[in-house]
Amino acid sequence: MKIGIVGLPNVGKSTLFNALTKSSTAMAANYPFCTIDPNVGIVEVPDSRLKKLEELVKPEKVIPAVVEFVDIAGLVKGASEGEGLGNQFLSHIREVDAIGQVLRIFQDENVIHVHGDVDAKRDLEIIETELILADLQTIQKRLAKAKNDMKSGDKNKVAYANLIELIEKNLQEGKKVRDIELSEDQLGLISDLHLLTAKPFLYILNAGEENLSNIDVEKVTKDLGLKSSNMIVPICAKIEEELITFNDEEAKDFLKDLGIEESGLNCLIRSAYETLGLMTYFTAGVKEVRAWTIHKGDTAPKAAGVIHTDFEKNFIRAEVISYQDFVASGSELAAKEKGLLRLEGKDYIVKDGDIMHFRHSS
Repeated sequence: MKIGIVGLPNVGKSTLFNALTKSSTAMAANYPFCTIDPNVGIVEVPDSRLKKLEELVKPEKVIPAVVEFVDIAGLVKGASEGEGLGNQFLSHIREVDAIGQVLRIFQDENVIHVHGDVDAKRDLEIIETELILADLQTIQKRLAKAKNDMKSGDKNKVAYANLIELIEKNLQEGKKVRDIELSEDQLGLISDLHLLTAKPFLYILNAGEENLSNIDVEKVTKDLGLKSSNMIVPICAKIEEELITFNDEEAKDFLKDLGIEESGLNCLIRSAYETLGLMTYFTAGVKEVRAWTIHKGDTAPKAAGVIHTDFEKNFIRAEVISYQDFVASGSELAAKEKGLLRLEGKDYIVKDGDIMHFRHSS
């Protein structure tokens, strides 16, 4: 999973990126375009179940699932026309699975805002307008070709041209592709265009330490003109930066003193999983305990394919124990003896937390 961290200059993207990745990779400074080339950081997905499995299995190593964060240069008004870093910026966004849009709501006269004052709704509209305009350019180029191709009378080509025309009309009206009611088949037809606004969006509110614990997400959603289904993650980049210096116990106490239940990183990754429809299954053996990321609704062969494509192709069946049954039993052997290990076939829909072993032909 790759999440692009985007936003206007000086909203705290690079500070947030450094905190999330526990590094100082991204330069954070008080001027626009401090980040030019995208910084990439790999972050472990926090999952307390891994620790419990480690205690029970005592493997040689534990491998968590990971998220890749990409800190992309600040966007400015006119980026779709080449302003600022323009096309270079937009090309980096095309490569991510989801867009984490950082909106500044903290007040700090020492950190210059590119538009002179703090206004999250205006910033959101600037960013999304530029992404819509960039998509509109892409769609209009394709539409010219699609209209030419439909002259053949081929019904598939006619349907495709009508689809492209529908998307153009909605983009012209200021709608993101993701907000247009399109079928899975239609989305598949336009997947090669890598449209920016077809990607899932997360809205990351970069707040001040003094107001992080009392943000009314419902009110902010309304104020920003977003839908209730939109994922909003309040976070304080400065707090996340401080957390890097603490061990787990100190971090827990620090957050408790601030009236915060969990770190912004945990909230952000959990929200990203939810937005992208992801979940985790495990493999557990003496060599390694490992978390694997798949999509909700994936079948056992699809889950096996995440480990190796041959496992999916040559799938026979899966041995499955639920996480709860594994922990309650204390070991795989004990779970087997209690009849809690199941053999599942190609149609089995994997559940979050399943502990699996795949049988396949060579």
